[in-house]
Amino acid sequence: MPTIPVDGRRRREVAVLVGVRTGRAPRWAAEDSLEELARLAEAAGASPRVTILQERPAPDARTLIGAGKVEELRNLCREGVDLVIVDEDLSGSQQRNLERELGCKVLDRAGLILDIFAQRAMTREGKLQVELAQLQYLLPRLTRQWSHLERLGGGIGTRGPGETQLESDRRRLRTRMARIRRDLGKVRRHRGLLRRPRRKIPIPTVALVGYTNAGKSSLLNALTRAGVHVADELFSTLDPTLRKVHLPSGRATLLSDTVGFIRKLPPQLVQAFRATLEEVQEADALVHVIDASHPRAGEQRAVVERVLEELGVVGKPVLAVHNKVDRLPEAAAAALAREEGAVAVSALTGRGLDDLRKALDALLKATAIGRPGSRPPVLAEERRQG
Repeated sequence: MPTIPVDGRRRREVAVLVGVRTGRAPRWAAEDSLEELARLAEAAGASPRVTILQERPAPDARTLIGAGKVEELRNLCREGVDLVIVDEDLSGSQQRNLERELGCKVLDRAGLILDIFAQRAMTREGKLQVELAQLQYLLPRLTRQWSHLERLGGGIGTRGPGETQLESDRRRLRTRMARIRRDLGKVRRHRGLLRRPRRKIPIPTVALVGYTNAGKSSLLNALTRAGVHVADELFSTLDPTLRKVHLPSGRATLLSDTVGFIRKLPPQLVQAFRATLEEVQEADALVHVIDASHPRAGEQRAVVERVLEELGVVGKPVLAVHNKVDRLPEAAAAALAREEGAVAVSALTGRGLDDLRKALDALLKATAIGRPGSRPPVLAEERRQG
């Protein structure tokens, strides 16, 4: 997303953020989502200048936001704005209509998140997953850029208008998507081979899950000295990391750090990142890391639970970990520590980490996961199916 001027130095694109509140949706939810969109825009390399919340009885079919708001945005775009980011999913026609009328680039929330993922993916697997998600996003947005015919008739069965450029482009995209899916299938099989040695040893796997920027990577570093990259930004870590940690009873477990979740997560990403999210699906237990300092921690917790349900991850033992309690008043932190089935910690200061180890040890013991001589039920089922 960052552009490069003539002198070669990078500059941040100036962006206008647009939210839409329709019907009886609570205003605070739209405002909170816009605040999150601003952080996403900054993470992608943009510089948000203006935030606009449009309230309508129903979305406008042509532009989503209506003619009046389009005129307001058109004036802003004339004043040096490079990009308009809409905090909703736009249809292909809505995006085209807005770009045509505003005279500048328009991006929706899904496209913005895909751009961030494209910047952050480091491994070959991650890059393949992002490319697949981008192609799935692009396919329904292809439009006819010209009206000439790509191929005219030339023999029996080929006479007639032939294949248009649009159809040709769609075919190329589908061919590339099929190739990426085959490559990701190879990655999945490779992951299965890597899991085989683990199946022979009763070491349970625990996946760290949570809303993006909840502190999963910080917690993994605090528990295992993994050295995972940590930054106070959304989606700072995409690629999964697996590290061993020893618990107070002497048992060992493998902790897996995974990509964070977010509200309005593009379905293309959920589908494309299934190979990475297998670490969550195959885990014997989950540690749900919650940013206790966030004003909407409850809503973020519910978002994660919904995504886990979409992934088919239900029925696993879950330990809730309220992170960043160092930012809370002592009374509030103590109240979270008393919550049943939860632990209050600070990955930054180390507070509560011993309690977390003990709670995780008790969880694995209570569910008979990793007991010497036993097989974790999820892995045993995987063996029968494989």
